Amino acid sequence: MSSGGGLAVANGQQLLASLPLPVAGLMSDHSIEEVKAAYDKLLAAARELGSKLDDPFMAMSFMGLEVIPALKITDQGLVDVDFFKLVDLFA
Repeated sequence: MSSGGGLAVANGQQLLASLPLPVAGLMSDHSIEEVKAAYDKLLAAARELGSKLDDPFMAMSFMGLEVIPALKITDQGLVDVDFFKLVDLFA
């Protein structure tokens, strides 16, 4: 299944909940009520799988922001944003 971007919770191959974000992979073209309902299902599915975070998707969204000072996870690996260099994961 392809949503054009968004958030999802899966258990193995089983999709438990999703929130498609087709506008640049970041925004929805649906009403706020529909987005909230889908987001609530995402949070419930994450909790069902054992997440203890109040909002695991918000926590993950901050992990990818390369502009926040510290080490950040990107699609290229772990980045030291002070030096804009990849960090070796193994010493």
